[in-house]
Amino acid sequence: MIENFILLDAQYPWAAYFIAFLFGSAIGSFLNVVVYRLPIMLSRDWHDQAVEIIEETNSDPELSRLLKATVKEQTEPFNLVLPNSRCPGCGAAIRPWHNIPVLGYLLLGGKCADCKTSISIRYPIIEFTTALLTMLVIMEFGVSWQGLAACTLTWGLIALALIDFDTQLLPDDITLLFLWLGLSVNFFYLFTSLSQAFLGAAAGYLIFWSVYQLFKLVTGKEGMGYGDFKMLAMLGAWLGLSAVPLIIVLSSFAGAVIGGLLIATGWSRDKPIKFGPFLAVAGWIALMWGNDLISMYLEFALRDV
Repeated sequence: MIENFILLDAQYPWAAYFIAFLFGSAIGSFLNVVVYRLPIMLSRDWHDQAVEIIEETNSDPELSRLLKATVKEQTEPFNLVLPNSRCPGCGAAIRPWHNIPVLGYLLLGGKCADCKTSISIRYPIIEFTTALLTMLVIMEFGVSWQGLAACTLTWGLIALALIDFDTQLLPDDITLLFLWLGLSVNFFYLFTSLSQAFLGAAAGYLIFWSVYQLFKLVTGKEGMGYGDFKMLAMLGAWLGLSAVPLIIVLSSFAGAVIGGLLIATGWSRDKPIKFGPFLAVAGWIALMWGNDLISMYLEFALRDV
């Protein structure tokens, strides 16, 4: 199938970009589901594990009965496929034509068709943003295996950025999966060599781990979470060792600027600022224009040498 799209891209490039935009909007709709449901799925799994541990160490029959009751309440399927999407206000099932990315929101006027509860504008924004970024990736890499891989990384970064923004979590289900995907695609030299991908993953993890340990030693506080280590390792696995310093600089710059603005506008210094979205933005920029940025920097740095 991809050969047909390659032919389409060669003859009618804007048709290929339009298809990429439509497909990206559908992926964006699915990412809305992932961002909402995956943290709940993880929370329920952690709850069940905690219940099992408590039951193993507890001898109170009444407490055991209550714990089992809480587990029983969660036995209905809840995953990325089931149950079907419903209005959080009235519980009415969302009709298929109302689920059309972006257009469905506009047709409904931003409200539930049954109870008229307002629907967050965030949903169509994510769908449109995913569509736009997917199209830009195809414009940069073309309809190719490299383009498909770059789209996949883009979708993963969007999911991670939004989940971290909402919950301060960077789930292993995504970071570790994409770390191995990065090493796998670079086995075929899609973005860099396998050796550079391995070194990038190792360096990404160890650099942030070292910063974390040093910050904790000096201040007694945790400056970032282990999810940030894994996310930078994931990006290193995709883009190679040379991209890791660029990602660190870009994400740190974005974090400093946006963090400074938030503090200046009244954001509490005790309230953590999520670093995952900055890493995601920096990683996507490095994916798209990393080599150009590195070349520009080297040209500038060596200009007077």
